[in-house]
Amino acid sequence: MRPFHLLRLGLFLMPALAALAPARAPRADVHGAVYDSIAGRPLVGALVQLVAADSGSTYGRTAVSDSLGAFRFADAPSGRFTLGFYHAVLDSLGLEPLLRTITVADGGSVRADLATPSAARLRMAICGAPTPQNSGAVVMGIVRHATDRAPASGVTVIAEWLELSFGSGGMNRRMPRRLATTRETGWFAICHVPSPGSMTLMATRGADSTATIQVDVSSSGLLRRELYLGTARVVAAAPPPRDSARQDSTALQVRRVHVGDGRLTGSVRATTDGRPLAGAQISILDGPQTRTNARGEWTLTDAPPGTRLLEVRAVGFYPERRAVDIVDSVAPLRIALATFKSVLDTMKISATRTVDMNLVGFQERRRSSVGRFLAPRDIAVRQPFVTSEIFRSVPGLFLDRTMDAEEKVMMRGLFEDRCEPAIYINGQWMNGLTSGDLDGFIRPNDIAGIEVYMAGQVPAQFQPGLGGCGSLVFWTK
Repeated sequence: MRPFHLLRLGLFLMPALAALAPARAPRADVHGAVYDSIAGRPLVGALVQLVAADSGSTYGRTAVSDSLGAFRFADAPSGRFTLGFYHAVLDSLGLEPLLRTITVADGGSVRADLATPSAARLRMAICGAPTPQNSGAVVMGIVRHATDRAPASGVTVIAEWLELSFGSGGMNRRMPRRLATTRETGWFAICHVPSPGSMTLMATRGADSTATIQVDVSSSGLLRRELYLGTARVVAAAPPPRDSARQDSTALQVRRVHVGDGRLTGSVRATTDGRPLAGAQISILDGPQTRTNARGEWTLTDAPPGTRLLEVRAVGFYPERRAVDIVDSVAPLRIALATFKSVLDTMKISATRTVDMNLVGFQERRRSSVGRFLAPRDIAVRQPFVTSEIFRSVPGLFLDRTMDAEEKVMMRGLFEDRCEPAIYINGQWMNGLTSGDLDGFIRPNDIAGIEVYMAGQVPAQFQPGLGGCGSLVFWTK
């Protein structure tokens, strides 16, 4: 028989042979979604696995959750299965892969959703139940080496925040500090932090450390933040050119900067029209600096690896400071700066009569009193990241470190070269504030006015005693 006739015979017999074969068991559809309960959004890129739990079965499938957190297994046989997922977010929470058992029937459809534990459950598991003395809030995450992103064990993570209390004896200032040491997996957790509230976070081990960054704990009482540990070298560098608006007579001619083998790239544009900003200054705090090109693009080399603070400044724009992770293959940063005009022209102030009267008094003293008065526009042109930076460009004022290593605003006094001025915020005397306290209380764009009085110029209402120093008076919007 010729091959052509054999092929025709085979095609003729195939339906009959299929009828004699055992029927394939109907398959079920297993689907669902993975949800990040803490972030309040679908978990994208989770590795979802469906594995037979019955003995003797070798079924196992893997799927990856899509942009909506959804996954699907369209060919599951009947039986009992273990369903679970893995994602890097589980590492940052210190959790093992989360599993659940499901039962699949022939030809059915099973909906099985997966999720990380809620913030409340995690807080309870890590820190215990909240009490009147603490909120039970927790900051957690993983510390990694900046070079290879491997977990770093034995690293000390330090959290600090400011607490003020007012009593009959005046204001009491307290700076609580919490420490944690990372496990072998690099995981750490710090309990009983303020919620909601702001705090600083830093990781250190030997000569390696991160920058001190500010983080905000939401009302959910849980924050996760990865930190990258890196090594920096200290070198001497010439100071950058200074513009006339930021002259500081106390600036050193040679500054010491932290450098390393890191590299960071990005672009800077205006928020109003998206145009690139040429000549914007990009710098790592206490580190190398560069400027954007005509296309608004920049490359920062010799940057210290790890979690650092990036500063961006451009003439006529509000500056920006943000925490960045300088690691291998980090994506370019896209930064948008708002103009002074766009912010000031659209600013709306809702004020009580008390605030109205404060500003009326500020304007009256500005017209009739000695002293120096700074309005919002005067502050904006100085481009301060934090409030204490304003005084680097005010004659007669300095930022000095005290014997206990705390930085404070100082001025020239009647009887000594430098003294600590009295500080008033909205008419309330705040004794003993450091520059860090001041930065925490008032942001530059919240200031409605500042009154600066040198010794011998202070009005009676802003002079707490008979000292020979001056006063700083802040009014907020």
